Amino acid sequence: MQMTLPQLIWFLPFTLPIAIWVSWSDMKFMKIPNKAVIALALVYLVVGPFVFPLGVWGWGWALMGIVLLAGFIATAAGLMGAGDAKFAAAMAPFFATADVRIVFALFSACLLGAFTSHRLMKRVPRFRAATNDWESWTNKDFPMGLALAGTLIFYPLLVALI
Repeated sequence: MQMTLPQLIWFLPFTLPIAIWVSWSDMKFMKIPNKAVIALALVYLVVGPFVFPLGVWGWGWALMGIVLLAGFIATAAGLMGAGDAKFAAAMAPFFATADVRIVFALFSACLLGAFTSHRLMKRVPRFRAATNDWESWTNKDFPMGLALAGTLIFYPLLVALI
């Protein structure tokens, strides 16, 4: 079952501020706060039963567990940060009925866009001066929360256009 626009509209007002928070925090501190991960899971817990049939809502929780396990394995292997893994897991239920090909294509586009814009803005003197205390400018790692949050924000908008 594909998510429909009315379903996604119910989530967007709640997920958008969390996604922005995660993007900012990951760029400034190179950390995704556990409070943001919990807040996103709470959005699914509270809003989800009003949006999805109970079976779909339950599958979302199962998907969260699967992504969390995969994320912990990836973190242990040094492929991603723990905050990224936890945030990806908290995001997973929102994509429970999505076409995985669309989600991965969108994530790829968000990753390329986030990486490119992050590296370009790092070289804009006025922007850099205004955000000089951001850890992501000097850290060898990329703030993946920026790309993950973009995927969470843009997926409902993409579905609205399809």
